[in-house]
Amino acid sequence: MRQCVRVPGGLGVLWALTVCVLMLCVAPAAPHPQCLDFKPPFRPLRELQFCVMYKEFGCCDYEKDQQLRAKYYRIMDNFDYYGYANCAGFVLEMICQECSPFAAHLFDAEDPTTPIRTIPGLCPDYCSQFWNKCRSTIPLLSDDPHIAKVKEDQTRLCRYLELDDADYCYPHILSDQKLTLNLGRVQSDVDGCLQLCLEEVANGLRNPLAMVHANDGTHRFFVAEQVGLVWTYLPDRSKLEKPFLNITKAVLTSSWEGDERGFLGLTFHPKHKYNRKLYVYYSVEVGFDERIRISEFQVSAHDMNVVDHASERVILEIDEPASNHNGGQILFADDGYLYVFTGDGGMAGDPFGKYGNAQNKSALLGKVLRIDVDDNSRGPLYRIPPDNPFVHDRGARPEVYAYGVRNMWRCSVDRGDPRTKEGKGRIFCGDVGQNKFEEIDIIEKGRNFGWRAKEGFSCYDKKLCANSSLDDVLPIYAYPHTMGKSVTGGYVYRGCEYPNMNGMYIFGDFMSGRLMSLQEDRNTGKWKYNEVCMGKGMTCAFPGLINNYHQYIISFAEDEAGELYFMSTGVPSATSPSGVVYKVVDPSRRAPPRQCHYDPLPVRVKSNLIKFVPQETLTGLEQPHKAKPEPQPTDSSDWLQELIDRLGLPDGATPPLPTTTTKPPRRKGRRRKGQTRTESVPELQNGMVRLVGDEKGQSDRGRVEIYVNGEWGTVCDDLWNINNAEVVCRQLGFTRALKAAKNSEFGEGKDLRILLDDVQCDGTESGLLDCQHTGVGTNNCAHYEDAGVICGTSDHIIEV
Repeated sequence: MRQCVRVPGGLGVLWALTVCVLMLCVAPAAPHPQCLDFKPPFRPLRELQFCVMYKEFGCCDYEKDQQLRAKYYRIMDNFDYYGYANCAGFVLEMICQECSPFAAHLFDAEDPTTPIRTIPGLCPDYCSQFWNKCRSTIPLLSDDPHIAKVKEDQTRLCRYLELDDADYCYPHILSDQKLTLNLGRVQSDVDGCLQLCLEEVANGLRNPLAMVHANDGTHRFFVAEQVGLVWTYLPDRSKLEKPFLNITKAVLTSSWEGDERGFLGLTFHPKHKYNRKLYVYYSVEVGFDERIRISEFQVSAHDMNVVDHASERVILEIDEPASNHNGGQILFADDGYLYVFTGDGGMAGDPFGKYGNAQNKSALLGKVLRIDVDDNSRGPLYRIPPDNPFVHDRGARPEVYAYGVRNMWRCSVDRGDPRTKEGKGRIFCGDVGQNKFEEIDIIEKGRNFGWRAKEGFSCYDKKLCANSSLDDVLPIYAYPHTMGKSVTGGYVYRGCEYPNMNGMYIFGDFMSGRLMSLQEDRNTGKWKYNEVCMGKGMTCAFPGLINNYHQYIISFAEDEAGELYFMSTGVPSATSPSGVVYKVVDPSRRAPPRQCHYDPLPVRVKSNLIKFVPQETLTGLEQPHKAKPEPQPTDSSDWLQELIDRLGLPDGATPPLPTTTTKPPRRKGRRRKGQTRTESVPELQNGMVRLVGDEKGQSDRGRVEIYVNGEWGTVCDDLWNINNAEVVCRQLGFTRALKAAKNSEFGEGKDLRILLDDVQCDGTESGLLDCQHTGVGTNNCAHYEDAGVICGTSDHIIEV
């Protein structure tokens, strides 16, 4: 919007901004194929016999095609030979537009809340021909009372059957190359950036870094937070209130942004359905040492949604010389063995020993490890697979499967092509680089992946790089730090719902927020790169889809059916509940109806369920509505005030809008200017809170003051954390807390008593009085410890 503004001065800028905002509402026609069920078109499994013009791609399967055929004959049975000769073609074409890949547009059904047309939108010349020859068919084609009124008046009828968007009228739409070019393929912009969409699946998570399934037919999925909590989600996306696993007391992490320690990996045993086993990878502190720990757990025999915490058995522990480069991936490959991906030990440049940990086969750091954890009830907790590559090398650890890796962050096993199984079993990894390059590797048994001799395709340690015995495997792709500085490995898509994505390896970058894809050329074996962009214009204008996400891409995942997801956050801290799980959606083509149907096995639930409520919205597009309500004066006033605020005019200035995330801020929690806090409540009640003390008067931050027994007082910051802040912010109408402020950051409330101390909330309480505390008025602190919060409804870090 700032690029539109060229007129200096407050009012001139305001006028220009207003024009720009209005101009954004008008966009040229862009291809947006959509069916009457508000989903993308598809290629029928069985060839259509009636609406054959859409047999390759459209919105009808064979069953629907036969229904339309029956409808056609019911109508045409009312006509003699002359009627057939004149009207059969018109009737067939109009009936078959339900199969058009643009059916939702032709029947004016893009908005699910509005009634669908009974006759598709016709171009004026075609409508005129139809009316002159076959208007007697109109009562048989439509029961619309308005059409019945105007059917004898050609002008009124054809005007009624026109579409607001003339580009989509029938039959001109068939010859419009803007709409039909590459129809059914993944769309891309002029730079080759693939246009995909997202579906929000879960939210409110604290650095969600793993999402896995148990492969037990229930289609549950389990999301792990860095702090050491794992949550169970049912197929309908409701979340169980009781955690699946809680090892927060054992996990070593912190609230520092970018802390790499914590709960890092989770995988279920391939035979989990029968042995109830799962394995976790997390950071621990033992004495003064930091370690990574691989543990085995079993699910409770009495509740399939809760781990038996007493069942933990430590399989492996490895000392970590530094707090970074902890690795964190753990998975079972097709051979049934457990693979563990460790980092090189941290610091920078792998400075440990003569050649570094990664090149030292006698060290477990900087490696891909492969162990056998089957039949370990007695004897050793794991065994060495007999075909591990270095079993007979006296200078190597037998667990080592591959070496020369720096810090592989997120690996996955390719399920293989659904029909041919081509590619099945390959292990893809993203290996985080040092100064210049990030890389994607395919793991090979016994091979050296180059670090620290090489980074990507280039030399890092020139002496090691020149060693003729290096014999390293090159990555399948590497990208420079101008594109991103911390790769997050992804998955090869092998799901059922979006056939165009089959074989596409989708990954991302944690720092830049860039989504990327690689596709293998079967003839040359080379990998073609395309960036993945969120759909522009109408591309993602489907119910439930969005086109934006939080910047920091933490991890990728597959569900039990093979559909693709990723997790990202707006604040990269283990304690910030700004993490969201997204499902990746191709809006250009879906699988035929019923092809991807599955019936999840029943789940016996003993915990309360938390219904999923999406928070994200489609940006850059106002959904069409048939009848728009007249704007109320208050809405207009708020809109104008918001523009003034964003311009930074003196009477309503706000900080500049952050530009580090992929979505604009929302302002749902903001009060109108001049409204006092007491105006919105008829009377004061125990437990009410307010925020005061911000120098700029912003209502989303301040010192926390609580009303108890007839007086306002402050809260001491002892034990004050993000969970406590969450309770305050939610009570004030905000969706999340961005910061738990301490040390009287928003001033001291010296004129008030300190009413609460040692407050401990779990984040779900309705108010601070419901949390644990020392008692009202009982404290052991001073006002320089007054607690505060910064709240928000957007995903941006607010500058303080």
